[in-house]
Amino acid sequence: MIRKLFNKIFKPKLAKTEHAKPERDQAETSKPRHSNRPLLSTKKSAKSNNSDKANAIIIPYKKHQIDRSLLSSAAHKTIEGLQKAGFEAFIVGGAVRDLLLKRIPKDFDIATDATPEEVNRVFRRSRIIGRRFRLVHVLFGDETIEVSTFRGHHESQGDAHTNESGRIIRDNIFGSLEEDATRRDFTANALYYNPTSQEVLDFHQGFVDIQAGVLRMIGKPETRYAEDPVRMLRVVRLSAKLGLKIDAETMAPIAKMADLLQDVPPSRLFDEMLKLFLSGHAIESVSALREQHLHHGLLPMLDVVLEQPMGERFVMLALQNTDDRIASGKSANPSFLFATLLWHEVLAAWETYKAEAPPIPALHMAMSEVIATQAEKLAIHNRYTATMKEIWGMQPRFEQRAGKRPFGLLTHPRYRAGYDFLLLRCESGELPAELGEWWTNFANAEGETRAAMLQADTAPKKRRKRNRKKTGATTEA
Repeated sequence: MIRKLFNKIFKPKLAKTEHAKPERDQAETSKPRHSNRPLLSTKKSAKSNNSDKANAIIIPYKKHQIDRSLLSSAAHKTIEGLQKAGFEAFIVGGAVRDLLLKRIPKDFDIATDATPEEVNRVFRRSRIIGRRFRLVHVLFGDETIEVSTFRGHHESQGDAHTNESGRIIRDNIFGSLEEDATRRDFTANALYYNPTSQEVLDFHQGFVDIQAGVLRMIGKPETRYAEDPVRMLRVVRLSAKLGLKIDAETMAPIAKMADLLQDVPPSRLFDEMLKLFLSGHAIESVSALREQHLHHGLLPMLDVVLEQPMGERFVMLALQNTDDRIASGKSANPSFLFATLLWHEVLAAWETYKAEAPPIPALHMAMSEVIATQAEKLAIHNRYTATMKEIWGMQPRFEQRAGKRPFGLLTHPRYRAGYDFLLLRCESGELPAELGEWWTNFANAEGETRAAMLQADTAPKKRRKRNRKKTGATTEA
């Protein structure tokens, strides 16, 4: 009786619950599960987009002969990681150009159809950078690989802006492989190398231009220079560095469009000029800048300096010194280079300020004025201008060869740079060669020999102030 009552009350509920359980389990199974852990790879179908490559010339290994062992391990790992995740990935730009010219690339850039966020998920040690162009830096120890997404045309709808002159100030429009090739500046830089298949994709006859030694702009040069006026500096730099002849149509608009450089941020101009002067072909680059009248908006005083025989010799000696150091594998100091380019402007201002102030304060006033004037056109970083001032400030001290002053100068942390600067001044004829020889011998001498080289101290000695004893009430014992 009790058992029947129990079953009547509880059995239907248990049966209903057990019947509903599979539906609930099925619902939970069909419900997508979310994980807080970031996705490390965004798998895509690995099929190649043949429509993107339809207009490309595919250059096989037998023709281009690129040795893929010259790629860094970081570049190999980045390409491999993106391709395993189902994305397209190519070595692009200057690296491919240099490999075809039998040069060792300085760095490797990679282009892919993956978005910056997708690249960031594939590689744990990576970060998204940039506002004007969003890129990803993939980190492998000391080496950083720059990865960019294929770009579309900036006139497409999306995150892109241009100013009144047509200069692109923001561009995050993604596109296809062919659109990315069209967006690049020169045909020689629009080559895509796949180390896996060892094929080079060429959309704009860049391979033929490299073989012919020609540097050619993609598209209408006037439009491309308006989009980014820095391309005018880049064409000069690459022509001098690579020994490529600038195509006539590419060169024609440069002189009349040079004023557009005034619209470029000074910091960006400085970075491009630094590349130009440290390319190992600074003399050829400066000559090309003057020929195209591009230096007026960058180093306006350079034309004045180069019109003076002594100034021209001094600048050319400095540029040759820089080229020689780079050719021999040594580093070049940007501070030293810009100190030489602006020195004769400092000298002129110094002579003016001497009429109203003692020599050393007048020199510091001249230095500040020249750097401030230069900053309006080309913003030299503060870390460089500080060293430039130290090099300039040491020059009067080299003319003091008596007493303890020469010993103190030898211990200056920037002595070597100041000494090399002095030798350039002597070699250019600004100062007697004997002064440079004296400092060379003095630095190499030791002990009594060094002391014997000192000149007689004819400077008037400063009278030492005697401390007067304070008179006061005597304390009682």
